Amino acid sequence: MFGKEFQRKYALTDQGVKNAKKGTFWTVVVNLLVMAGMGILYLLMSKYMKTLTDGAALPNALVFLLLVLAFVVLSLVTHLQQYTATYGLVYGEVKNVRISLAERLRKLPLGYFGKRDLADLTETIMGDVNRLEHVWSHCLGYLYGSYISTAVIAVFVFIYDWRMALACLWGVPVAFGLLFGSRKLAKRQSEITKAAGVQVADGIQETLENIREIRATNQEERFLQTLNGKIDYHEKTMRMGELSTGIFVNAASVIMRLGVATTILTGTKLILSGKIEFMPLFAFLMVITRIYAPFDQALALIAEMFMSQISAGRITEIYESKTAEGADAFAPDGHDIVFDKVGFAYDNEQVLKGVSFTAKEGEVTALVGPSGSGKSTCARLAARLWDVSEGSIRVGGTDVQAVDPEVLLTDYSMVFQDVVLFDDTVMENIRLGKHGATDEEVLAAAAAANCDEFVEKLPQGYATPIGENGAKLSGGERQRISIARALLKNAPIVLLDEATASLDVENETKVQGALSRLLAGRTVLVIAHRMRTVEAADKIVVLEDGMVAEEGSPGELLAKEDGIFRRMTQLQSASAGWSI
Repeated sequence: MFGKEFQRKYALTDQGVKNAKKGTFWTVVVNLLVMAGMGILYLLMSKYMKTLTDGAALPNALVFLLLVLAFVVLSLVTHLQQYTATYGLVYGEVKNVRISLAERLRKLPLGYFGKRDLADLTETIMGDVNRLEHVWSHCLGYLYGSYISTAVIAVFVFIYDWRMALACLWGVPVAFGLLFGSRKLAKRQSEITKAAGVQVADGIQETLENIREIRATNQEERFLQTLNGKIDYHEKTMRMGELSTGIFVNAASVIMRLGVATTILTGTKLILSGKIEFMPLFAFLMVITRIYAPFDQALALIAEMFMSQISAGRITEIYESKTAEGADAFAPDGHDIVFDKVGFAYDNEQVLKGVSFTAKEGEVTALVGPSGSGKSTCARLAARLWDVSEGSIRVGGTDVQAVDPEVLLTDYSMVFQDVVLFDDTVMENIRLGKHGATDEEVLAAAAAANCDEFVEKLPQGYATPIGENGAKLSGGERQRISIARALLKNAPIVLLDEATASLDVENETKVQGALSRLLAGRTVLVIAHRMRTVEAADKIVVLEDGMVAEEGSPGELLAKEDGIFRRMTQLQSASAGWSI
């Protein structure tokens, strides 16, 4: 019952399965104990009926008082244990699941996030886990506990009187058969509702992220209408889902409750025919109240239980996605980066085809070429943010795919075109480059990246909060903070992807001078569209259509009459003289 399929179905951790077992066990104990309480009441009524009919002596009140007292104490203890097992332990499971999801996401390659919508991932970590938490705490233990306790009680009542037992219990399997028969419909409707909810989250996120562009183009009304349409559709799918599942849930409840009528009718018929007395009918009427009661809450939530399997499936998909793993040690023989017949495909689209070149330690190797030629892909593959589809990439003779990405990245400093900053101070954003760096080290890296000029103008200098993703800074200022991070890390390999793209000519020259001084002796891989950015490179690799078209020193490539690099340089020189 609580095997791997159960664990997968509800996206439980190993501890979560143990918690479900405890919740089920204590639910069974509580249900059987309450049935025992019905037994005490039945004994009391039997004694009282014999007093009325046979003139027997009244039962000893003290004995029954002690039985009732013992029942109350045991009931209090077992209900407390049940509450702890079904609620208290589950809240810890929510924490465990979110932490394990975060750990899993941390180990997934960057390519995974390119295929998944970030709003969808956020919904999985927050919304789906919340939905499952409700199922874990309110449904699993109660439902499976009710299955077991009902089966135990059914055995005893069938032994007592199979005719009354059949009249009492027939509705339970029929009701649950109806519910489980509607599971496919509930699952399909849940998938539609979930997809509609993700569309709403996407729409809100897209609108907020692009609010300036929307206002600048006077598109507020169109975007709001589109967003309202998504919200209305989501609301419609929710209503349809609740209606379709509600019909089956209520029908199941009615069918199960029909057992009360059939029990009374069967009992009355058997009494009139002289086959049983009144007390067995009274006993079965009490049994009905306790058999149906545990299912009341489960029936109300069983539709949610079905829908939760969609959420569980989304969480399980993260757990089952292939992670980027490798050795915990990285001791390369130098830091030459060697691309050996590297191929890479993204969503079945071939991006790189047989790319081979070497970025030597102590040299600056520049990757240039038209947009979409695969320059940024090479940089990400070199740092194992993605894994190659063909060939290999070696650093100091070690295949990067044999090393754990987090261990590998200790030897890398990276500045990519898309700068990510946090809603913190300038100082703390730069300090991310090196955990535990002193203020002096941070300020030295900031000065080398030419940050002093704009930071001095901020209200609190380096202690100034810069807003979400550096919203209070210009693009060039944000990029210089990113460069300062890389300089602070002081790693032997540096990847620069359009690192100076947002800087004006004066600041670009200053930053290039700082990079030339501070990156000496390191393996530097530079990606740039501006040819003047790579004039001082030791080696240039020209990519075109995902393949190496040319490579050599700047002078060698400029000397080629029909060379791609020469043509690109000439075109940029010609465009520099353009004016309005």
